[in-house]
Amino acid sequence: MAVPVIGVLALQGDVREHVAALAAAGADARPVRRPGELDAVDGLVIPGGESTTMSKLADIFEMREPIDKRIAGGMPVYGSCAGMIMLASEVLDGRADQRGFAGIEMTVRRNAFGRQVDSFEAPVEIAGVPGEPFHAVFIRAPWVERVGASVQVIGKVTGGPAAERIVAVRQGNLLATSFHPELTGDLRVHAYFVELVRAA
Repeated sequence: MAVPVIGVLALQGDVREHVAALAAAGADARPVRRPGELDAVDGLVIPGGESTTMSKLADIFEMREPIDKRIAGGMPVYGSCAGMIMLASEVLDGRADQRGFAGIEMTVRRNAFGRQVDSFEAPVEIAGVPGEPFHAVFIRAPWVERVGASVQVIGKVTGGPAAERIVAVRQGNLLATSFHPELTGDLRVHAYFVELVRAA
């Protein structure tokens, strides 16, 4: 595959930033909000935003079943922040009516690092991403409390009060981070996902 076509789920959240980062990392990136647009992509990014709102909009735009089907069929998906929550099989501190895509066997605690005022930045070493630790931006971020046997933990916070918290995981073609790489100008996480899509 020459240039992978990667969609960014454009229901809510920081869609533009992901589209720009994916394009800079060598993908043909486009917003996706209809089932027909999903059919045309090789991979999908679920951006940061508000997971309960995203869950509702996935139903309104009739995207839930098509995305579930593509995930079951092996389509690579990357979720950042709210996207991580949307990919988790279990969410703690979520709303009762909140439903995600449950692709990754993990338990995620919503808003684990606190409210917006508790947003912070910290270095994270990510397995498979070469170079110095990634300067990660956390905004009302979740963290991972438990992973299933088939989930690889690929990143933990290295210092500070949140040290050793799991903030990046991979299960097969599914990737999730609790931080926002699209806000840093560092393209390494997006490049990693573009390669994952290319390989798939």
